[in-house]
Amino acid sequence: MSSQPPIRLAHLPSLVWEFTESDFSTFVIPNTAFGVLAALAAPALADCVESPGIWPLLVKGAPRILLFNWANLVVFDLANQRLPESVKEDLLNKPWRPLPQGHISPTQARQLLLGAVPAALAVSAALGVGSESAIIMLLIWMYNDLKGGDELTRDPIIAAGYVVFLVSSLQIAIKTTTATTVNISTTGYHWLGIVGGIIVTTMQIQDLKDQVGDRARERKTWPLVIGDRSSRRWIAACVVFWTFTCIFFWSAPPWMAAIPILLGIWTAVGVLRKTGDAQVWRRWCLWQVSLYALPPLCSFFV
Repeated sequence: MSSQPPIRLAHLPSLVWEFTESDFSTFVIPNTAFGVLAALAAPALADCVESPGIWPLLVKGAPRILLFNWANLVVFDLANQRLPESVKEDLLNKPWRPLPQGHISPTQARQLLLGAVPAALAVSAALGVGSESAIIMLLIWMYNDLKGGDELTRDPIIAAGYVVFLVSSLQIAIKTTTATTVNISTTGYHWLGIVGGIIVTTMQIQDLKDQVGDRARERKTWPLVIGDRSSRRWIAACVVFWTFTCIFFWSAPPWMAAIPILLGIWTAVGVLRKTGDAQVWRRWCLWQVSLYALPPLCSFFV
């Protein structure tokens, strides 16, 4: 039985923030940006006649996209961080998290998760993406409780989850501003496939900074399975490859391609030089957003 005192309602917001803080800027913000930017290019990605206006997207769409991503992220982080092996890992990699700090017990985290799952499903259903949220819950179960995150299935599960989050973000953006149901077009599916490819082949960049804790819990990440040097070379090569793939896919002119290319090179060089893996991980997220900006920019200017 947990010796922790009951969680006070007044402390709940700060506790939720502690669980999700490290993923907010690297997951919630990029996903929200994808939803807004993809909606601006809606006619190219879905069966929309015209794109929603920028102000309705920012005022109405963006907060709802952010809420969806954050609500479902809370479920993932609670499910992930409450596990004994996760606490052991976080003591080495992320000792500031609430469980290593003793702000909450694993039993209390499980109890909080029991409330977070229906809450996230309800929020998602209200936003019109309840089915997508249910798929996310299934992937969270596979990743954490079935230990898929400790095997080489880790990256495919993450990539699948990312795509569901991104599709949902686009749907929320369009439904919020146009009140219509949208179907993803062939080009849209191709673009989502490319994004999924980006995630599954470069997501290992986050594992570079976590090798000590991952080794302690015997997690099979690429840096630990194929080696640090080989993993870095693979990630750097894939970042460059996907940068130019996205540029060619959208036929972006040189002036528009400059920022993704520079960010891609900056990220790849940082990976190879080992110049602060935590910072390079954030560069990767910024590089992602620069690629997400290509569809609306090409729609407007090409």
